[in-house]
Amino acid sequence: AAFISIQAFPALLDLPQDMEVSTVSCGSRHTAVVTRGGELYTWGWGKYGQLGHGNNTSSDRARRVEHLVAEGLWVEEVVCGPWTTYVRVREPRGPQDPQTTSAA
Repeated sequence: AAFISIQAFPALLDLPQDMEVSTVSCGSRHTAVVTRGGELYTWGWGKYGQLGHGNNTSSDRARRVEHLVAEGLWVEEVVCGPWTTYVRVREPRGPQDPQTTSAA
């Protein structure tokens, strides 16, 4: 089981030094970041699946949400609720609809 600490005040994020972050959002016990490359990383308390890894496992380290990468989705924005995570993505470009935007 991961050790998840609760921060009552803002704290530095423990991320790889070469990760370029464009957006950060915090829920009550989890955090999500979007990189400049359009990837989503999440960590924290995952009891309700809010980390997006397809399970209810908690993580004390940032983990990339592989499902979005596998689907070719570019993450544009993330918003965390108390026990939820909302992600706005740009769909992969297709021959008939080159710039579709959707909510996931």
